Amino acid sequence: METAKRDRSQSRKVREGLVVSTKMDKTAVIEVTRRSRHPRYNKTVQSKTKYFTHDEANDLNVGDRVRIVETRPLSAKKRWRILEIVERAR
Repeated sequence: METAKRDRSQSRKVREGLVVSTKMDKTAVIEVTRRSRHPRYNKTVQSKTKYFTHDEANDLNVGDRVRIVETRPLSAKKRWRILEIVERAR
């Protein structure tokens, strides 16, 4: 039983990205940029992914840098919640 409990706590993914949209109620869209090497040409390639994130207090603004964590499904598209606000937009 110990290993099952430990695996569940370690499986939460954490991402850091920029707030792109806050037009929905209690939901923010976060854009996460990943950088990886191209397998053949070894050039650094950027790829972006958008995550629908739960924002209970509606206190995020566009341009904020936030850290999000994976959670249980909250709606059809929301599977992430705000962990912390790293940097506020100027």
